[in-house]
Amino acid sequence: MGEKTLFPTKGQNPEGQTIKRREYLFLYDVKNANPNGDPLDENKPRMDEESGRVLVTDVRLKRVIRDTLEELGECVFLSKERVLKEDQQKKTRDELLKDFGNDPLEAVKKCIDLRLFGATFSVKNNNISLTGPVQFNFGYTLHRVEPKLIKGTTILPSKEDKKQGTFTEMWVIPYGLIVFYGVANQFAAKDTGLTEDDLNKMTQAMWLGTKASTDVLSHSKMGHSPRLLIEVVYKDGVKTQMGELDALVRVEVKGEKTEEEIRDIEDLVVDLSRLKKRVERYKDKIEKVRYAIDDRIELKQPLEEVFEGIQLEEFDWFEEV
Repeated sequence: MGEKTLFPTKGQNPEGQTIKRREYLFLYDVKNANPNGDPLDENKPRMDEESGRVLVTDVRLKRVIRDTLEELGECVFLSKERVLKEDQQKKTRDELLKDFGNDPLEAVKKCIDLRLFGATFSVKNNNISLTGPVQFNFGYTLHRVEPKLIKGTTILPSKEDKKQGTFTEMWVIPYGLIVFYGVANQFAAKDTGLTEDDLNKMTQAMWLGTKASTDVLSHSKMGHSPRLLIEVVYKDGVKTQMGELDALVRVEVKGEKTEEEIRDIEDLVVDLSRLKKRVERYKDKIEKVRYAIDDRIELKQPLEEVFEGIQLEEFDWFEEV
């Protein structure tokens, strides 16, 4: 009862829209940088020791999206500046909600990240939980990677030795091509009021944020480049999806190099043959496919071949980024 009273539009998109189910396949690479360090393990790149692949959490990708959306002028609930108190301690969600008159509905109406990724609020002894319509899995490199520890010195001296700078250490990976898979659920979208325009802004933030946001233009993150973003838009009424698009991507290493010796996108060819086969099974359910592609990535099968017989169009924001 309390949830219904506090959030009267739950289950009803306030814009009167119904988004269509979507799937996302996103490839970007990292060169001589740390894509997602683990603060509990010397900030080393997160690794799957069994496969030798670097991992990147979905939280990391969502952080890039949020920060870029804010730089583009959107209202973001969990923004970097908003979440910190004057003493640099993090605020709770209840404290953040005060900026919106303690009204969860008002916060969701104004903040694009809540409409995309959901949230849980506790207001007047009532819990309001909104499942995020957009969900991503963990990203990972499509090949084995061997992280490197880079050592150096700083210019500024320490208190102990004023004659020379202090020693520094930084973990990086020489190169990694990372894949992410995501889904936009039209049913959960009704609860948060997610719109088609919100999703378009999210894809722009994914690409631009990985390429040029303040978040990646830092000492440890410099070296990120988006390479391929695919959005599969399903027809009205479709309740299923192809699934696991990331598992349908393979890379072939050119020449005699091992996977650990890869140092650039031009050392690889991306094989989408498995994706093409899956698309053939679902093509009658797909309305269109939108994409952005970097000119340095080499695909073994052109997108026109992978999505043969399906409307294929470039993102309308791509020329601007």
